Amino acid sequence: MLETLNDKLYLNFIKDDRYMYLVNGFITTIKIAFFAILVGLALGFTVAIIRSAYDMNSEQRRKGLSSALLSVANGICKLYLTVLRGTPVVLQLLIIYFVIFADINVNKTFAAICAFGLNSAAYVAEIVRGGIMSIDKGQLEAGRSLGFSYARTMIYIILPQAVKNVLPALGNEFIVLIKETSVAGYIAIEDLTKGGDIIRSRTYDAFFPLITAGLIYLAVVLVLSKGISILERRLRTGER
Repeated sequence: MLETLNDKLYLNFIKDDRYMYLVNGFITTIKIAFFAILVGLALGFTVAIIRSAYDMNSEQRRKGLSSALLSVANGICKLYLTVLRGTPVVLQLLIIYFVIFADINVNKTFAAICAFGLNSAAYVAEIVRGGIMSIDKGQLEAGRSLGFSYARTMIYIILPQAVKNVLPALGNEFIVLIKETSVAGYIAIEDLTKGGDIIRSRTYDAFFPLITAGLIYLAVVLVLSKGISILERRLRTGER
């Protein structure tokens, strides 16, 4: 039995350096996830601030004091959220690569980063907006009464509290994003999942390569979950 196990390990990982499919796939997965998270955070926070600014200034809108530009921006953001949250991420990936970038010789990894980043931003935006709207309105009014502009009040008073409130949800979104990158193989990107599948196609043995890929995903998720828990504890300690 031990000899058979050694033969299987040799066939799946050692022979022809097949383990490199998993190594290179893991690097590609982390690269896509990392840059997609950056895109998701930047765009998500922007959309959240626009949406919350529109909601918080409802009274001024009734008085006709709000900018028409803010209303237009809010409408665009709502349309963006509806489309991105209402369609599968696989379909978005295929549309971005085969339709939007059809006539452009674009790197597949870049297309994947765009697709996953735009999708993640839609969820980050609603998570952050919920955190902003959960902060007592009196704090916004207090900041304004101290002479802060709306932007400075958001940056120095509202957003720090909102981020603390939504940190667990943001962490979960990032974990989901890493697992979602497993569909990058639909546009022939050799990510971690695709790497395991390539080994399977070479050896006709699905168990070892696919289970190994699954264990790598699990390890990454456990490390991220632990990191988020540590950060949450430090933030709670800072509050005291």
